[in-house]
Amino acid sequence: MGYVFSKIWSLFNNEEHKVIIVGLDNAGKTTILYQILMNEVVHTSPTIGSNVEEVTWKNIHFLMWDIGGQDSLRTAWSTYYAGTQFIILVIDSTDRERLHISKAELYQMLANEDLRHAAVLLYANKQDLKGSMSSAEISQQLNLTSVKDHAWHIQACCALTGEGLYQGLEWIANQIRR
Repeated sequence: MGYVFSKIWSLFNNEEHKVIIVGLDNAGKTTILYQILMNEVVHTSPTIGSNVEEVTWKNIHFLMWDIGGQDSLRTAWSTYYAGTQFIILVIDSTDRERLHISKAELYQMLANEDLRHAAVLLYANKQDLKGSMSSAEISQQLNLTSVKDHAWHIQACCALTGEGLYQGLEWIANQIRR
């Protein structure tokens, strides 16, 4: 009976979950957002400020904030943190030279009081490109096993084809169900 009730309740549940999509410039944040929203590639230009979209997936409502990743914009990321339940950190899997910057930004976010309960999905984007780092390599370089206070998951993906994106959303859905 409880299972039936929960399924019926989920049909009427309009709770919205705030997600921020962050990462360095040119990581693929906007491409991922619109691939999830419209299931197609949208030609983008660098995000100045943010894009926000309402996304419904498997009857779960998300308010997704895609925040610009240029150096000058990263200092303003914290203005988006209040009420955030999920962080999607997009990593350009070919950008070995700047991975240390992504690591520093990740740990700075995780230390922020507004994000103390936020779960983290890391998209290892651009897996279709030659020489891209694997999810395991990125996880090791970011020292993700040291993250104990936040649920996290790393997902290999390709924003252009959508490969891996829905597996990441499934992980988020499982976190919501807990």
